[in-house]
Amino acid sequence: MAVARTDILDAIASMTVLELSQLIKEMEDKFGVSAAAAAVAVAAPAGAAAPAAEEKTEFTVLRTAAGDNKVNVIKVVRAVTGLGLKEAKDLVDGAPKAVKEGISKADAEALLKQILEAGGKAELK
Repeated sequence: MAVARTDILDAIASMTVLELSQLIKEMEDKFGVSAAAAAVAVAAPAGAAAPAAEEKTEFTVLRTAAGDNKVNVIKVVRAVTGLGLKEAKDLVDGAPKAVKEGISKADAEALLKQILEAGGKAELK
């Protein structure tokens, strides 16, 4: 029984961000691929002449611990990720976890500053 692509797209469109993230992870596990690796593989031929000591352009803000004021940290996480209350709480409680991945250095530093000011503990990768 074949499923139409439009049905698949409609099902994905109705998912929350957290559900979609989990679906992507399950697809990566099942098929032995990585969505991030595919993006790098596509970009590699265009930048083949780039120097080896290229400056990093994409950063990840990683929550390392719950911190002193968990409620304020949850508020910051909700504001920057668009997650619901439960999903944001789970992300904060499940430290260490990435809050945002593949963002610019300026955005990553601003997010890191917000989390630290809210009483959380995080680092830039």
